[in-house]
Amino acid sequence: MDYRNTRLIRRSLYSFLIFLLLLCQTAFAADFSKLMILHSNDTHGYDQSDDKHIGMPIFSQIKKEMQDKGYDVIMLDAGDFIQGNDLAKFDKGKSVVKYMNAVGYDAVTLGNHEFDYGQEVLAQRMKEAKFPFISCNVINQDTGETLVKPVQIIEKPYGKIGIIGLTTPASKTSARPTYVSNLKFLDGEALYACTQMYVNELQKAKCDLIIAIGHMGSEDGCAGSRSEDILAHVNGINIFIDAHDHKVKNDEINGALRVETGCHTQNLGCITYVNGKWQENLITLGQYTKPDKNVEKLVNNTAYAIDLKLGKSVGETTIALDGARMPGLRNQEAAIGDFCADALLWSANQKLEAGKKADACIVNGGAVRTGINAGNIKVKDLQAVFPFENELGAITIKGEKLLEIIEACTQNTPDEMGGFPQVSGIEFSLNLTVPYQKGPQYPDSLFYAPGAPGNRVTIKAVGGKPFDLNGEYKIIVNEFIIEGGDSFGGLTTEASIIGCEMLGFSDNEGLQQFITDRLHGKIPAEYASIKGRIKIIK
Repeated sequence: MDYRNTRLIRRSLYSFLIFLLLLCQTAFAADFSKLMILHSNDTHGYDQSDDKHIGMPIFSQIKKEMQDKGYDVIMLDAGDFIQGNDLAKFDKGKSVVKYMNAVGYDAVTLGNHEFDYGQEVLAQRMKEAKFPFISCNVINQDTGETLVKPVQIIEKPYGKIGIIGLTTPASKTSARPTYVSNLKFLDGEALYACTQMYVNELQKAKCDLIIAIGHMGSEDGCAGSRSEDILAHVNGINIFIDAHDHKVKNDEINGALRVETGCHTQNLGCITYVNGKWQENLITLGQYTKPDKNVEKLVNNTAYAIDLKLGKSVGETTIALDGARMPGLRNQEAAIGDFCADALLWSANQKLEAGKKADACIVNGGAVRTGINAGNIKVKDLQAVFPFENELGAITIKGEKLLEIIEACTQNTPDEMGGFPQVSGIEFSLNLTVPYQKGPQYPDSLFYAPGAPGNRVTIKAVGGKPFDLNGEYKIIVNEFIIEGGDSFGGLTTEASIIGCEMLGFSDNEGLQQFITDRLHGKIPAEYASIKGRIKIIK
């Protein structure tokens, strides 16, 4: 045999054996058969275990039981956990971080509501956390760097796991504009390029599994930055844990498993690797009922402190006011929307001088976070309705500006809009058979001014009088609206607000005053149904 041929054969065999060895090493490194990924999203402070919420104590016990079964458990959250009901609001998310530390979360991403107390409070919560906050598309414009770590790598004996954080660009309008004014939230092509860059970096770091935890959602109003948009434009993500729209998801896009649990700890996501494929097996309310006693004690201690401070009774109701967001507060007139708008208009007018009373009130549907149950009403119940504690103000605007902002705040209706106007003192109709005509995009906003105000919206009356396009109206709104939050960007354009008087009390204080002083502690049955202030033509 020719010596050169023999040498060539030996080299070929040697190369083949090396290839097989590397292949075997890769296969062993990527054996995730004992990995379990538990995940949550949009918990919003609903961390106490009860008949409607699994809660953090049971989350913790589930994790322990799965570890006892031999699983290596990773715990992730896709954002919106430090703001929401009284457990989160009471100490600006400090207690929530304690619960999550006790459960043993491995990484979280920033939701839009992580900015609700401002960046200084957020920074303090991050210091207290034993887990990293990650997001690759939130850029500090002063430094040009990401606000938090973009990725986290977890190394296990069986493989390396890369995790990318993503935050909805809607944060620039759904958070108070003053709290995020120095931040840029990458959107569209820049978002895709950024995400792909970090996926590539994780691949170069030889990660065997790449997970995105994205507070993105699938709302039409966020087109271009939804989870499905990212997955359609980015290659290499194996699992995408979604959030923001409070939906349950379990599907596959571009080779990636996409999942979401809904909200408020009503479910716990559970991902395992079975027969070479990632699978979601959602753990639903009632499947597990045993709590971790240590975490339960932490939660109950907070609840006890809240009840001591905010457990005072302010009234009672024989009717329940539903706080549903969809269908409800964010796409149509809602009974609790009427109630809240009436309450804030009345309480504001008690503050305003005679002859300077307000004509109407607008409450953005996204400001109302829950309903009011039948029975005794406590201070903490009202703070749960309006947890953001926005100060109220009386703004004076022209009729044409009022028409513009109502049209702008219904531009995506019947789809969900946090800016959907719940009103008192205003009657208007919305014609959904007419498409919304986009004008210029509002500055630093995802929303567009109406190209033809009055095309879809017709205002019938304000303050009990026929609407005048050229008239001036005093409207009660919260400071979030005044700053142009959500779809109210029209109020930030030059000379849009003729006058503004801040009233020195918050929305939940106004709600409490209305119940105690105006209603004498009893919500009348007339609020069981809507008042017919908004007519929707389909």
